[in-house]
Amino acid sequence: MIAFVSGPVAALAPTTAVIEVGGVGMAVQCTPSTLAGLRIGEETRLATSLVVREDSLTLYGFADDDERQVFELLQTASGVGPRLAQAMLATHSPDALRIAVATGDEKALTAVSGIGKKGAQKLLLELKDRLGEPVGARIGRQGAGAAVTPAWRDQLHAALIGLGYATREADDAVAAVTPQAEAALAESGQAPVPQLLRAALQTLNRAR
Repeated sequence: MIAFVSGPVAALAPTTAVIEVGGVGMAVQCTPSTLAGLRIGEETRLATSLVVREDSLTLYGFADDDERQVFELLQTASGVGPRLAQAMLATHSPDALRIAVATGDEKALTAVSGIGKKGAQKLLLELKDRLGEPVGARIGRQGAGAAVTPAWRDQLHAALIGLGYATREADDAVAAVTPQAEAALAESGQAPVPQLLRAALQTLNRAR
């Protein structure tokens, strides 16, 4: 198993970072919040989990070992693969997920793209004794069941800067998707950063 990768950031994309390790570029699938903390050319260390399939090898990267552990524990629940586990961590921090499971917060899980009401109920039952207690580290981008904090703007802005866009471009893109974010907040109490990042990138591509 590849437990972590360490080296300079060679490239960034909306869902992937390329880390140069011993002269080899390792493509690592990451959440927007993890990508937001990376800068091209700067040294980084990402905890990783290698997912092996018959036709692929996919490396998932995390800001710390706790995120990686939760990513792997989530997949012990039936119906949860690596993509859904990553989506859960893109929406909630590890502690927020622990709190949601501990309190039976169905709404927090249905906020994750790909999880419906029945799926959330099933996951709450299966994960109840698996994730453990909150570790007390950052409760994260949101509390269980709450909207992504007002810092969604900062997260989105940082992600765009990390992808190489100028500050003014990032400002304009955040402003462009603000109505979409506010509509999502009004409807579900969530401002989904991954979807907003994709929408922001589309506005930037159209502007170029």
